[in-house]
Amino acid sequence: MAEFFNVLPPDEARRLFLQHIRPLGDTETLPALAALGRITHDAIVAPHSLPTFRRSTMDGYAVRATDTHGAGESLPALLQVIGEVPMGRAASYVLNTGQAVVIHTGGMLPDTADAVVQIEHTQIVGGLNPAQFPYEIEVGRSVACGQNVIQIGEDVAANTEILPAGSRLRPQDVGGLLALGIGQVVLVRQPRVAIISTGDEVVPPDTPLGPGQIHDINSYTIAGQVFQAGGEAEIMGIVPDDLPALGAAAAQALAKADMLVISAGSSVSVRDRTIEVIEALGQPGVLLHGVATRPGKPTILGVVDGKPVLGLPGNPVSAMVQFVMFGVPAIYRLQGVSRADIKERLWARLEQNIASASGREDYIPARLVDAGQGMLAVPIFGKSNLIYTLVQADGLIKVPLNVGGLIAGDLVEVLLL
Repeated sequence: MAEFFNVLPPDEARRLFLQHIRPLGDTETLPALAALGRITHDAIVAPHSLPTFRRSTMDGYAVRATDTHGAGESLPALLQVIGEVPMGRAASYVLNTGQAVVIHTGGMLPDTADAVVQIEHTQIVGGLNPAQFPYEIEVGRSVACGQNVIQIGEDVAANTEILPAGSRLRPQDVGGLLALGIGQVVLVRQPRVAIISTGDEVVPPDTPLGPGQIHDINSYTIAGQVFQAGGEAEIMGIVPDDLPALGAAAAQALAKADMLVISAGSSVSVRDRTIEVIEALGQPGVLLHGVATRPGKPTILGVVDGKPVLGLPGNPVSAMVQFVMFGVPAIYRLQGVSRADIKERLWARLEQNIASASGREDYIPARLVDAGQGMLAVPIFGKSNLIYTLVQADGLIKVPLNVGGLIAGDLVEVLLL
């Protein structure tokens, strides 16, 4: 039986893997809303300042701040209101000493005003709603220059970089682009990921099971992970445990894709031929066979002409965990994202002890429960061929390298699924 070689801790393995991957240079342009979750190809620069005019943050009165100095409830300032700033239009009023205009939240300040008095701090003289302008108000609190006002460019200044190249667009990013009138975005083309499942015992999900057969799970779970990471998945079907057939299928798939994933056949038995297939695809070939993790130690990391090739264990939990560890970062790397780890994480209290062995990094499926004073991570123990341990899970508890287990009550890192 063959032996594992070049077994590395996961962080070192990931660095080795990613440094050999060549980012895609192809781009496409999409409307900003359709670009949600996608990766920017170029840095995006603000075409103008935001906001483009001084505007009020309150309902109240636009004033000259000096006219309110010293005002208080016992000695209010008396101002004459000469008009109202219409929303969505320029403020054409010129304020002289002791004058004010009605303004609403988001309204444009007149050039001669420099502050806004909140309506709550004013009182109409006579206590009645005025029928027409002008009328007088008492101001019971002074304001400073710029108070309750958003200045031109206070949100973003013209010609500043608002998103660097390699940014993954979130809803707030899309909103920020549209606020600046940027309706089209240049994006990195989505990586095409070909997925092959292997095994004489594996049959398609819509095929009734015969004795000793199992349905293909991994092609579809991995495809879902590809979609979540911003790639395009193409399921290439099931290939039997035959070296020439698998070699031909892998070469054909890699020729039309930016990344290749082979599920099963990554271990060290006589039926496991994935490492031979990857070695035959091109240079540099296999970088690593075996990662110091559980589940998923017999993972193969390879690169062929800048394209990542991943050999995953056949057990569905192992395959999904290792794709989170290596497949997702590879997809982001193809899109020019420098961060190796972009999955969301949180910290939670551990509900019960977890045993582990020093020298490896363990990932344990877990449910997250709101305990009232923070989140509680409840481990879900099960073998790596039991898919429903992940169906029931919200995330994976990380047991760090060279830690001999975790104790109930420990604060643990949970990688969200």
